Amino acid sequence: MAALLFALLILLLLPLVVLAADLPKLTGRVVDTAGMIDPATKTALVQKLEAFEKKSSDQIVVATVNSLDGEAIEPYANRLFRAWGLGQGGENNGILLLVAKSDRKMRIEVGYGLEGTLTDLHSKLIIENTMVPAFRAGDFSGGISRATDDIITVLDGNAAELEARSKRNPYVKNNNSLPDVDWIFVIFIALWATIFLGGMAMAILPPIFGTKIGPNRYRWLGMDVTVGGRSSGRSPSGWSSGSSSGGWSSGGGGWSSGSSSGGGFSGGGGSSGGGGASGSW
Repeated sequence: MAALLFALLILLLLPLVVLAADLPKLTGRVVDTAGMIDPATKTALVQKLEAFEKKSSDQIVVATVNSLDGEAIEPYANRLFRAWGLGQGGENNGILLLVAKSDRKMRIEVGYGLEGTLTDLHSKLIIENTMVPAFRAGDFSGGISRATDDIITVLDGNAAELEARSKRNPYVKNNNSLPDVDWIFVIFIALWATIFLGGMAMAILPPIFGTKIGPNRYRWLGMDVTVGGRSSGRSPSGWSSGSSSGGWSSGGGGWSSGSSSGGGFSGGGGSSGGGGASGSW
């Protein structure tokens, strides 16, 4: 049983290790590694984002990558946001607009401090109302530029304008795409269920399928199990609810914006918890 539970955990954790695409370096406010933005638009974007950051202190960065190498865009965007440390450390006021060219996916990742202003709904409206139609028409530069305009509009306190425009957009009204899946949450629930169900199995199955060797003691799968107490003999003592916590940390102490920055531009140490929205075209 212990070997089976361990194998299940390995299968759940393996995709996190195997499907982890490389992250580009932070070289400026527009990191166009996929070559999707024309030079004139890129120059205008950099100037616009720099001016907005000076005015508001909110930091918006646009990034394009060629491929996610099989990784879902949600964890990739969150890793990239944290690696670059977008936004100020104490304010967490960063925004990442990410496009994966060959995967035909995009995401707006929002820092903790701006989740109440640029909500998941606003991010979804920007993607569906502005980016998707432009991308399907082949206008990548225009779609990205107008999406940043929409983000700035919301951060400036004019979210009502974006919402009103979305109601008039027939694409949004007729869009029947499936909702985004929060894969980090799904994996967490799967891990929790595996550990919880494993503990229940050790309490329930030995009395049913094992051989009774004493009061509340059974031999099952080569283990001596005491129901309602500790296992003895060759029991899988390594399995406990506490043992699984060592490898998981929400603090993200290893993330540093300085190590991945370049060209005189860097993030301020901000962080994101997965707020925002994703889409595809």
